[in-house]
Amino acid sequence: MSQAMPPPAPKKSFWAEFKDFLTTGDLIMIAVGLVLALYTKAIVDAILAGILYPIIAAIFGKPDIDNIGFDIGDARISIGLVLTAIINFVIVGFVLFLIVRLWRKIMPAKTGPSEVDVLTEIRDELRASRNQG
Repeated sequence: MSQAMPPPAPKKSFWAEFKDFLTTGDLIMIAVGLVLALYTKAIVDAILAGILYPIIAAIFGKPDIDNIGFDIGDARISIGLVLTAIINFVIVGFVLFLIVRLWRKIMPAKTGPSEVDVLTEIRDELRASRNQG
């Protein structure tokens, strides 16, 4: 007893497929996320430039920490550049953590059957239909 395969779905035109690609929710959400990331970066840059770097500069006595380093022969070891990158990473990570944490509090958790529940239900329905037939 083999079941017949369903007929293949009709092929979409190139433009219809492109339109579907552009209008899917996933692509729109990615675009929104990227725009928000750009503005989040602007906020983080303002926090760094307006608050954190002046404090660090006051501690080290220099206008910015990028110039902190030392020379070995003709080479310049720029510890400040590394420190700046690490500080940026930590601040960006912290801001994103706060955003995600706030998002989880605001947005209700999606509730519904799990994949296992759905598969179990399908299995039970298949068994019931076999027993009836």
